[in-house]
Amino acid sequence: MHLAILMTNTDESEFAQVRPKDGEKFTRLINEVRPTWSCTTFSVKDGVFPKDIAQFDGVLITGSPASVGEGAEWIARLLELIREIDARKMPMFGACFGHQAIAVALGGAMERNMDGWVHGHVFVEQAPLPWGDNHPRVGLYASHIEQVTALPDGATAVASGPGCQIAGYVKGQHIYSTQYHPEMSDAFIADLVEHTADYVGAEVTQVAQASLANTADRAIFAEQIVQFFEWASE
Repeated sequence: MHLAILMTNTDESEFAQVRPKDGEKFTRLINEVRPTWSCTTFSVKDGVFPKDIAQFDGVLITGSPASVGEGAEWIARLLELIREIDARKMPMFGACFGHQAIAVALGGAMERNMDGWVHGHVFVEQAPLPWGDNHPRVGLYASHIEQVTALPDGATAVASGPGCQIAGYVKGQHIYSTQYHPEMSDAFIADLVEHTADYVGAEVTQVAQASLANTADRAIFAEQIVQFFEWASE
């Protein structure tokens, strides 16, 4: 299977430059469970988009510190591409920003979390999915202050997390998303929590650091993603 990774992460800081970019992180995640699959990354946040999305078997949209609602030209273009992918019923997975962008593009809504940052490790409750193995509770890494608050027509919530009732959803047999970051390694989230301490504040950082006594169910969620693409391609 050949996936297009639409990279939305706008972080160009020194912190980001010395660590793998999101395209590499998601490629590594996918290849951990499907070594023969290939991924091609498009830096859509720089205006680099696939010339023909139909040449791919599926699409994966990454997370970003950018807000879907900020009105950047590349975001408007991405939302239009999401609508095209939905119309084609191509398999599409979104994480964090990607999860929010798909919802907004298709008529849902996103808002700032009234309870503030969700940062570090969280436990996510999952409804039974129409593909793969059933995992009612998984641990994932989080870093967000915005979240989906209304679903597009035809979508169904399949996961909830701390302060987040729509932590994942499916639409038809071609869309799946998560508010969280399955691509993040244990080392990366630990570094990120330290790096963002001044930005998110001491209290949020302390809670996040304590939460990292738990580790994410990386392999379980990676299987969930690839099994979605396999099911969606049937």
